[in-house]
Parts: sequence; C-alpha cells; structure tokens
Amino acid sequence: MDRDFLIDLFAPFGPVTIKRMFSGFGVSVDGVNFAIALRSGLYFRADEDTVARFEAEGSKPFQYQTRARTVTVNSYWELPARLFDDPDELPDWARAALSAAQRAAVRKRPKAPRSGKASSTRAAPGKDVSKKDVSRKAAAKTSGQAAATKTPTGKKLNGKKPTAKMSTAKTSRTRTSAVKARTAKRRKPSR
Repeated sequence: MDRDFLIDLFAPFGPVTIKRMFSGFGVSVDGVNFAIALRSGLYFRADEDTVARFEAEGSKPFQYQTRARTVTVNSYWELPARLFDDPDELPDWARAALSAAQRAAVRKRPKAPRSGKASSTRAAPGKDVSKKDVSRKAAAKTSGQAAATKTPTGKKLNGKKPTAKMSTAKTSRTRTSAVKARTAKRRKPSR
C-alpha cells in the first residue's frame, strides 16, 4: 500500500495524517494513531468493545515473526477485505478504530502526582541522582554517619562541606599545566 492509496481510501472518513512507520505507514487523527498499513495489510486499532466485530468478519490480529517465535498484537486487527471496496461502511470502522485508540490513550496517560509529603529520595528538578547515591545517603542517615560525597574535582569528603579552596585548587592547577603544555608545543626549538 502506498500513501496515495491510503489518502483515497480514507477520503470518505475525513482528513487523516499518514506518516512512515516501521515498513509501512501509520494513520492518525489529532496525534492518535488508529491504523497501520504494512505490506501484509491494513490493521485497525481494536479493544474489548470492537474485537467481536473483527472476529465476526473472520479477521485476525496483527502478527509478526521474530527469530524465536510469532508475536501477536491483539490491539490491531486486519481490516476485512470487503471494506476496501465499500466507501460507505469503511468510515464507520475507522471511527470505531479511532474511538478504541482514544480509549487506549486515556488509559495510558500518566497518573497525576500524589499530593502531600514529598519523598525524601526525590531529586530537585534538574538534578540527576542515581539509586546508588540515594541508598548510600539513606544508609548513612540511619547509621548516624554523614554520607561520603565527592567534590566536582573528585576529592572525597566525609561529611564536610567543600570549601572554595578545595574545589578550585585542582582546577587552577589543571588550567596552569594545560597552558604550559600548549605554550611548550608552540615553542619548538629552532635548528
């Protein structure tokens, strides 16, 4: 199936967006993908409300082969072949598939954050905290010890706050040696 064929097929349904997907195309409305067109056929989104309709027509769910097994995707079902020639009934099936995709999108939305006390292991926005850091700090907190932390220069501090002298000393030495190295490269001995 090519893009032009899909545009003509969905014309009675209304405007759709057709984008490259896998080895074919994805068909969507307002960012909600409700159909996929692959070499093996056209598949519409289905859920518990619409699967019976596909089964009654003798359709099968989308399947693909991996090296180890055949994977069945029960959320997309093959469009019955008779609907390719029926521009009056195809829009009904497309609307049902779009509704199924919208219901799935609503179920998939992330849950709103719980109100109340914030977790002590959460990082401030923009900070990247690894699980290792959190567990190490939590263990130190329960044992009454200060967690060992590192300065930006890699120097370990056991419960001490880094001072300006600690954090910039290594940096300035590094800069000085880098400048000397560049200067030495520029000055080549003359022969």
